[in-house]
Amino acid sequence: QVQLVESGGGLVQAGGSLGLSCVASGSIVSINDMDWYRRAPGKQLEMVATVTRDGMTRYRDSVKGRFTVFRDNAKKTLDLQMTNMKPEDTGIYYCNGEIVSMESNGEADDYWGQGTQVTVSE
Repeated sequence: QVQLVESGGGLVQAGGSLGLSCVASGSIVSINDMDWYRRAPGKQLEMVATVTRDGMTRYRDSVKGRFTVFRDNAKKTLDLQMTNMKPEDTGIYYCNGEIVSMESNGEADDYWGQGTQVTVSE
């Protein structure tokens, strides 16, 4: 069994900062890409930031320069530091990982956390 558990989130005023953390646990052999996604009210799920196993990062344009993603392979964690936040950053944030488990015969499967609410007020 593999689990991703997010923490952090909450309510912040526009211009403020917030941090999210995600930790992967269970029968993990290896983790490929890890990502943060979000779903804003009434909108589709969108990728916020992604980081490869080698540490290459990619961000959606609207968060570039404001959000920073950091991955610790040894601890199996993925953090997202959000600064200068805007009301349009409001949504449920999900951690995602492409994970090879002991049960998957070498194949990587997508695993998702339960999500954490982020609300940015005017």
